[in-house]
This record gives sequence, structure tokens and C-alpha cells, in this order.
Amino acid sequence: MTAIDLALDSLHQSATQLFRGALDACSIESAFDRRIHFEDGKLHRLMATDGESPTLDLKEYRRIFVVAIGKASPTMLETLLKRMGRRKGVRGVCCSGQIPEKRNWRIRYFAGGHPLPNEDSFAAARATLALLRKARRDTLVIFLISGGASALFDLPLDAEITLEDAIGFHQALLDSGAPITEINTIRKHFSAVKGGRLAVAASEATKLTMLLPDVPLRSLDMVASGPTCPDPTTVDEVRALLVKYDLLRKFPARVAEFFRRVDLPESPGNKSRLPQFLPRMPWAEGLAAALRRPAPEAGRPEDPAFRGSMYEVLLSSTDLVENARTLAQQAGYFTVVDNACDDWDYADAARYLLERFHALRAEHGRCCLISVGEVTVTIDRTPGAGGRNQQFALACAADLARFAGQPLVVFSAGSDGIDGNTRAAGAIADTTTVQRAKAFGYDPDEALRAFNACPLFTALGDSVVTGPTGHNLRDLRLLLSDSGGNE
Repeated sequence: MTAIDLALDSLHQSATQLFRGALDACSIESAFDRRIHFEDGKLHRLMATDGESPTLDLKEYRRIFVVAIGKASPTMLETLLKRMGRRKGVRGVCCSGQIPEKRNWRIRYFAGGHPLPNEDSFAAARATLALLRKARRDTLVIFLISGGASALFDLPLDAEITLEDAIGFHQALLDSGAPITEINTIRKHFSAVKGGRLAVAASEATKLTMLLPDVPLRSLDMVASGPTCPDPTTVDEVRALLVKYDLLRKFPARVAEFFRRVDLPESPGNKSRLPQFLPRMPWAEGLAAALRRPAPEAGRPEDPAFRGSMYEVLLSSTDLVENARTLAQQAGYFTVVDNACDDWDYADAARYLLERFHALRAEHGRCCLISVGEVTVTIDRTPGAGGRNQQFALACAADLARFAGQPLVVFSAGSDGIDGNTRAAGAIADTTTVQRAKAFGYDPDEALRAFNACPLFTALGDSVVTGPTGHNLRDLRLLLSDSGGNE
């Protein structure tokens, strides 16, 4: 191998180690222990800042229901049950991408579909609504919610809409190129289990929601499309988005008919007073000010279904990016974090980060630019095999090809271990990617146009494959250099 080959190989390994190390440091078990403690029959919320009681006496509740939904739900559920110990009256539902090998007899398990719902997605939602209808004042409901549940767990408000219709609805949203916040705004007004409707289904019960967000912290009502959160979005916003992305003609007929209704149901929440959901937490005051929103307590929802509701953020993409920053610095990289391109189009995000990267490495030869969040991909044809991370990496490869002979690498992968319709989490591009791809008979430009990046990266051995990680803390992008930065 040449010196540049060795340098690139070292950067590939370094990027992979940074990603895996940052993810490993985001332990759900340790996050639980920082937030929740069970002792003497009581649940203690160790960092409670939402104005509600930091301690729940479990002896006051005749029944405890647990609803765990999302990609990380099996790990969250197992951790909670282990710490709760043997307790009468516990029942629940768990819906994730696959049914775990280790199961609890008190819980009903479902393997929902992702990124499109399946039969179990509907069955899990029905089972959850049936369970919550049994909740009374003597019931504690613990919701364990992580990303991915918008597809994994769903049931249309309109009973006439079939699973096939719902699949077409979700596919049209995914293909639209809309950012996830706008997609979930529409989903909230389509679903019987999103936009606060699970909280309403258990309106009399005490409710504790524990979140693993896959969205920015300013948008926690968008995690799983906010099944337990008061919803600030409105029907009028939905109608504007349908026009913006020309969605009605792309939806199945029954779905389009539903959204054309004059009496389209509004989601729960006081729309005239409610700011975007932002629970009162240690970082909430500063974040609310930065967003120029009223502090959360100024916009508390009046809907009685949300009174007394408690919310805890276990982990977020902030933890992921800070772990990556620490590891990169320990590895000797001059490290910068830039999350400005969150929810941008993948091509715009690639241009922005590469420009920042080249400026950075001109001053610091050994550097690492870190970016967390998600990019969007607008699909205008039947796609090949790929996902937003592989699409982003391939877009970067064309720029990197201009710097042949320099050790530069771009890494992009999903923390859940899944990218689009593939088994890869993402991909790694470097200054030789385009050249090597052409030598293997691939046309990188055509692969990019066809949204078919996965076969190319697989052939090059540059796919990032982790398998399902049990996490969903958004995507991590790493741009690494180990040169002087001279062109």
C-alpha cells in the first residue's frame, strides 16, 4: 500500500471508532440511572425540573401500565422493568422493529414496520388504546418513547383508511423532501395515536413520559409525532404543507379525501396559547430564550389530559455529539462541532460542511468537523438502494475527488444502524472514492441521481454496517483530515 492508502485506511478506522465509541458511551442503562431511582416502593425522579413531584409513591397506584414504542423501546423497557422489580398490576405494550428474544410475560410485543407501517404497527396501536382505556385515577402510565415510532406505531383516525392506504401516505411523505418536523406535523393530524392522543386516551391517569429524542431538543413534541405531548401544530398548518409539497395528488384516494375534510380533526392542545412543546428542564430556560419563545410555564396547556404529565429526556443527539467531540480531541484532532445544516437538503448540507471543512483544515491539518442531525432527500423517481447518509457521503465524494493524494474522509451514519431501505447505517467517502468506483464499473453521478448509493459503497467496502443498535439519536457526520490542508 502507498502512503496515502495507509493514511486513508487509518482515517476510515478512526472515523468508525469515533462513531462506535460515541454511540457506546450513550448507554440507556446509565441514562436511566441518572434520571430514575426506585427505592422503598417509590419512583424518584432525580433531575425533575418540570414542576411536578420528583417522587411517585407506587403504593398509591393499583395498576402500572407501560407503553414502549420506537427503535430503542426493548432496551428502555427491559431497563425499566429490571429497576422496578417484581410488582403487581404491571401490564404493557412494546412496539419496535423486531420482537426481542428476552420477553416479559406481562408485556405484549409487536414488530412494527419501518420506514413504512405494517400489520403489527396497527395491531400495537389498537392494543395500546385498549389498554389505556382501562386507566383510571389509580393508574400510573409510563411511556417509553424513542425515534422511529411514527412508522412503527400507527393507526389512522379514519377507520376506512386501510394499511395499504397508510403505507402510501407514509411513502409520499418520505419522498416529499420535507423536513421531519413538517412530516410529523401532517402525521399528527392523520393518526389516532399521535399528537397527544395517547395522553387523552389515559386522561385520568398519572403519566410519566421518558424520551429518547431523534429530533432537535427544541422539537420534542415531534419524537414519534408526539403521542403524549400537547400539540402546538394546527389543521391550518397541515393544509399549508399539503399545498407546499403538492401532497394531495400523491396520497392514496382515501387519505386525500380525509385531508380534504372541512372538519379535519384538530389535535389536542390549546393552540391559542401553546408554544412548541418544551418541557421545563435544566436547559429549557436558555433554549426558550434562544428560540425567542415564551418559557414553557407561560404556555402550559389547559387540556386536563396533560395536567400532571411528567417528561424526562434520557438521552439526545447532544450526548452523541459531545461524546464524539471528547473522543476526537483525545485522538489528537482539532475538533469543531457545527450542527447548522440540520434538516437541510443533503446536497446543500454537503456543500456547506465541505466548505467549512476545507477552511478548517487549511489552519489545522489534523482536524475533525462533527455535525449531528438529519438531512433530507427529495425523491422524484423510484429509488434504488440507499438512504440519506449514503446519499450525503456520495455527494461529498465528488468534491473530495478534487484533492487526490490528500488524506480526507467523510463519514455519515445513522445512530440506529439503519439508513433508508438498506441494512447499512451509512457510508465513508474519501479522495479516492470516485476513482475506485469507476474502476469497479460504477457511475457515481448516476448512482446519486438514482438514489442508489448502497451498491457502490458496498462494492468498495466502504459501507458502515452495525446492525440495529437499539438507539436512535439521529445521524452523525464526521469530516476528518490528517494533512496540512494544502491543495
